[in-house]
Amino acid sequence: MRTPLRLPFALLILALSHASAHAANSSPPQRPNIVFVFSDDHAWQAVGAYGEDRALVDTPHIDRIAREGMRFDRCLVTNSICGPSRATVLTGTYSHVNGFYGNVVSRFDGSQETFPKLLRAAGYQTALVGKWHLVTDPTGFDHWHILPDQGAYYNPPMIENGRPTTHEGYVTDIVTHLATDWLDQRDPARPFLLMLQHKAPHREWEPPLRHLGTDEDRVYAEPPSLFDGYEDRGIAVRDQDMTLARTMGERDLKLVAPANLTPEQRAAWDAYYEPRNAAFRQARLTGRDLVRWKYHRYLHDYLACVRAVDDSVGRVLEYLADHGLAENTIVVYSSDQGFFLGEHGWFDKRWIFEESLRTPLVVRWPGVIEPGSVSRAIVSNLDFAQTFLEAAGLPAPTRMQGRSLLPIFRGETPADWRTSFYYHYYEYPLYHRVRPHYGVVTDRYKLAQFYGTGEDYTILMDLEADPLEMRSFADDPTYASVRDELEQELARLRRELGVPATDPPEAHQQPLLPPTTAATTPSAARQPSDPAPGDA
Repeated sequence: MRTPLRLPFALLILALSHASAHAANSSPPQRPNIVFVFSDDHAWQAVGAYGEDRALVDTPHIDRIAREGMRFDRCLVTNSICGPSRATVLTGTYSHVNGFYGNVVSRFDGSQETFPKLLRAAGYQTALVGKWHLVTDPTGFDHWHILPDQGAYYNPPMIENGRPTTHEGYVTDIVTHLATDWLDQRDPARPFLLMLQHKAPHREWEPPLRHLGTDEDRVYAEPPSLFDGYEDRGIAVRDQDMTLARTMGERDLKLVAPANLTPEQRAAWDAYYEPRNAAFRQARLTGRDLVRWKYHRYLHDYLACVRAVDDSVGRVLEYLADHGLAENTIVVYSSDQGFFLGEHGWFDKRWIFEESLRTPLVVRWPGVIEPGSVSRAIVSNLDFAQTFLEAAGLPAPTRMQGRSLLPIFRGETPADWRTSFYYHYYEYPLYHRVRPHYGVVTDRYKLAQFYGTGEDYTILMDLEADPLEMRSFADDPTYASVRDELEQELARLRRELGVPATDPPEAHQQPLLPPTTAATTPSAARQPSDPAPGDA
């Protein structure tokens, strides 16, 4: 009878350890947590990591995400306005699919499929804290604590899972505290999605008291297009209501204080602003000198709000590190769109122009993204939903129209990655009288079609020949072949994306009609003392 082979004890232990290691290596990887930090109207020019020539502000904590992860230099939005961008992030679809066209007319259909719902169904804990701005209640979240409408910078009322709440303090700090408080209460055995969404730096750019005077009344470099004369690009560029010169009101410029400050907050506010306001009134500035004063007041306030957002990012990164979560958490920082910081003499967004169309995006994922990576691929807020789903090991619904960024995270941009991008803006005439337009964007060119107001026309921009976008080449005969190719590509994208030939009535606030003569001076109807639109 044959006796069984007997291994020495040490060899047996070694064999078992190899088997155990093999089993561990072949088991599914741990699903990553996702922290999505989303600000409102944060211009890429106001992120230190982008190395903007004007060097407007230091953002060390946002820059840290880029340094330890990847910076995207060409992240474009589908529709440059707050609510539609958020709807796109949630659904991975364009406005004509998710039904949210503009802030004034749209209500988000919460019954549609979103990536938080799919993550939650797969076992993720999901939370949304901060700005929502989609009118209906959030769906797909275990916990939500949101600002109603635009929210207030100081002492904001909020809504927690349907119940009104009140908070004293500065909104950026409050939202950050609420987010980390939820992290403290979550189930540590399950992965999580945290969407931390800031109001800042949205209009009216009310800074935290601690950052008043941080820039020591610095004189900022002016953008070369600050005094754009709006020639050559048609009536849409001339007939708008978003200039520093004519549109900014007294609340924008801090010539009046917010109404809801506590006495202590008001005393600190007045101590900073009142001496400067008195000097301004005494100077009686006019013309370009007045525009320059407005520009510097605007940048001081806007960038102080950005500093508070960067403080928040630092607190979140510190929390993750202190709780042993940093290594298995994807951290994303982005904004709902870009923003004008004096370029073309403007503030706000909406346009296909570069400052509006492009948004900051930095992502950290240890072990997946090589630290210090930079991508120049054309990516979009349209891609976020599918990216998060693939990271969690979940398939994306066929309805979604973006692409997962995971290959790019790994340094492998697919050969068939997009080289052109479709853009479409609808909201008109409120706010700011930016005419509806759609277009195609490539690395070098943009072709945009303005429509629906009785003066349909096309502009063509060449970022290589004219990086400031101060002229249109649409009627230049040397660009005839370029225009033809772009028009064909635009038609292809509209077919591929299923864009309707005409907009549905719910896409606009009123029937699109030719402008009246009075519309050429839109700011005349609103005096500087009037409150700025809450949805600007």
